[in-house]
Amino acid sequence: MPQKTPTTGQCALCGNEFSKRMMTTHLASCDKRSVKKKAGSAFHIIVEYPYNSRYWLHIEAASNATLRQLDDFLRDIWLECCGHMSAFRIGDQGYSAPQAIVETGDRNMNIRLDAVLIPDLTFQYEYDFGSTTELVLSVLSQGDPKTAERVALLARNSAPVFPCIQCKKEATDLCVDECLWENGPEGAALCKKCSREHKCDKEMRLPIVNSPRTGVCGYEG
Repeated sequence: MPQKTPTTGQCALCGNEFSKRMMTTHLASCDKRSVKKKAGSAFHIIVEYPYNSRYWLHIEAASNATLRQLDDFLRDIWLECCGHMSAFRIGDQGYSAPQAIVETGDRNMNIRLDAVLIPDLTFQYEYDFGSTTELVLSVLSQGDPKTAERVALLARNSAPVFPCIQCKKEATDLCVDECLWENGPEGAALCKKCSREHKCDKEMRLPIVNSPRTGVCGYEG
């Protein structure tokens, strides 16, 4: 069941904090642009984790950037742990890395964004076809760029705070043994002290990080 939790985040351009709901409005008018903008237009995209609304990103991607460059950005900021394969699905068409194309029938990710994206389009992304992290991306607009990067962060959710399940202090780790699978992250969160005393296997711990991949596979941020 998707979790809907009110969240805030920080604008990467001006540093101010806004609610998730207000961030889109703020970014449309934020005047703290890079000194040097890239030529051409750019897409404003919001990236969301459909199973927990506390995780979201606003990003800007140059219209002539590629899906591969968008994939690299998502891996770097939120996902990469063990070099897993990934894919986008836009409409009825999939786009994967070359090594996955033969078995999936997808097209290559080395395609420009302006060849496949338009404003108001919503599309999907998956990282890791075993312990899969699914994301939903929505194209909010296409217009003048605010940054000089090919793909850049515009805003990100504030890091969620998990109370320790034993002492209620701020947690730092997740028990990824039976606790996580039975109770989800909120039921597996432990502070450092309680983590050492917890009944489950002491080797089965991962750090709590600001990513929907927290507690999955070997992801440590």
